Amino acid sequence: MPRIFFVCTLSAALLAACSPASFETDPVQVQTPTGTVTCQLYTRGMTDWDRSISRPDTMSVEVADSFCRREGQRLQGAA
Repeated sequence: MPRIFFVCTLSAALLAACSPASFETDPVQVQTPTGTVTCQLYTRGMTDWDRSISRPDTMSVEVADSFCRREGQRLQGAA
């Protein structure tokens, strides 16, 4: 039983340490043909978590998120 408790506690600690919030940068704005998308980017080494936090009403979340991932990749290449 103590081993299960240890494994659960360790797993929870590792997951908490990997929270995307601890890697957030200041939001950036990306100009698109349909309007401005505000993006929450994370570390320059990884763009998997990059996402939109504001987008034009006519744009889907998926399209806005793709603009944000591209912006993260662009900044990654500039570093």
